[in-house]
Amino acid sequence: MFVKENTFIISLIVSILFLIIFYVLSYLQLIQSTESLGFIGEASRWCERISAGPFREPINTLSNLGFMVVGLYILFKLSNETSFNDFSGLNKITILYGVAVIYLGPGSMLMHGTNTEWGGWADNLSMVMYIVIPWLYNIYKMSNWSIDTFVKIYLSIIAGYAVMRWFFGEGMGIGLNLFGVSIGLWVISEFLYKFWSPKMRIISGFVGFIVLIVFGIFPKEVFENIDEYWWIVFFWLPGLLAKNKPNGIRSYKWYFAGMFAYLSAFAIWLTGVPDSEVCNPDTIFQAHSAWHLLTALSTIFFFYHYRSERLIQN
Repeated sequence: MFVKENTFIISLIVSILFLIIFYVLSYLQLIQSTESLGFIGEASRWCERISAGPFREPINTLSNLGFMVVGLYILFKLSNETSFNDFSGLNKITILYGVAVIYLGPGSMLMHGTNTEWGGWADNLSMVMYIVIPWLYNIYKMSNWSIDTFVKIYLSIIAGYAVMRWFFGEGMGIGLNLFGVSIGLWVISEFLYKFWSPKMRIISGFVGFIVLIVFGIFPKEVFENIDEYWWIVFFWLPGLLAKNKPNGIRSYKWYFAGMFAYLSAFAIWLTGVPDSEVCNPDTIFQAHSAWHLLTALSTIFFFYHYRSERLIQN
């Protein structure tokens, strides 16, 4: 029987076992694809030179330890405190968050370590498992959902994505990048949490276009290619579901610190490709590994952001 107080030690043991098994299987070349053998010595799609050793991209693989360390830290902290809001102490939501952060590590390791299609699936799944939590949590705080309802909806989304991504590829056969859309939903739901009103429930959807602009996609392009960007309709999902004004306030210093870390990581991520002028396949300072470490840092900042919530005294 699972006892939540054992979450940290269980996660620690599972993490160690994963690393041991992953290394042994990689060392014995049992999980790498035969196709990747033909690319040994070339620069990978993330710049680092493909190796014949245990891991196809050694630095990009090992830098994912950052996620595992951060996730374990989060669970350790949660295990040694008394709950003071929904994002403190051990409960279904906080355990889910900590485990999702940990799995960002193994998911990405499986991609960079093996250079396989199934490794890419595991990597994408780990990113979606994390990014869905913040915006879904915000909606939970502005709705009548119970924690069990939150968990059921979350697991349904993840299970559906896992199956669709496995069989139909990155766009799930419908041209939907759930990770990318979730970034927009996160920002929209944070805006709505801060400025909730009946009118803002409608206006909030337009915040999604600001997010698109930050990533270099402008409204003109969206509406000229609406068949490609049909998923902008989801920008109004938080407003549709957030029927109640939140009864708390948050300190946004951690949120902006997290966004700064993430956007900095994204800027570095853009340079971690073979055709970048700064790409050096043989250096230990790989841009993509910096992306891993900075995004791991951002998950701590976001963790503290949600913990900053305090109930409004009526």
